[in-house]
Amino acid sequence: MTSWAIRVAVLLALLASYWGVYQHGRSVERAEAATATAKRDSGDRLAEIIGERGARQEEQRRAQSQEEARAHAQEERTTADAGAAGADAGGQRLRDEAGKLAATVSCPGTDPTALARGQAATRAAMVLSDLLARADARAGELAKAYDQARIAGQLCERSYNALIN
Repeated sequence: MTSWAIRVAVLLALLASYWGVYQHGRSVERAEAATATAKRDSGDRLAEIIGERGARQEEQRRAQSQEEARAHAQEERTTADAGAAGADAGGQRLRDEAGKLAATVSCPGTDPTALARGQAATRAAMVLSDLLARADARAGELAKAYDQARIAGQLCERSYNALIN
């Protein structure tokens, strides 16, 4: 071989070694980049899973708080309904007694003036008895409406507090 061929062979060998070193550097760089990307993606996925788990737990906490508020409101409604039923029964007894009293009010006797006064007193007692019955019925309706509105408002407040806390 001639010196010229040796020089070309050495030059080609040198270029091949530089090319090999360059390719090795690129492959190492790609591997490091892939490792860094995999680490980042793994961390991102872990953070996403932790975030989802936390969001799920918060959603479950809120749902449980709202369910507790609904159950408490239902208990209050039951208590209020029982109280209203008792009040209605007491009011009905009062109205019955007032009606009986109004029906028995009269002035016995033979004097026509006394009989007229007795009939007027009976009519007045009946009117008052009817007025009492209406007022008591209306008071019962208003009490029921107030209880329902109060319970609904408290339920709303508890549900809202469960969402923001």
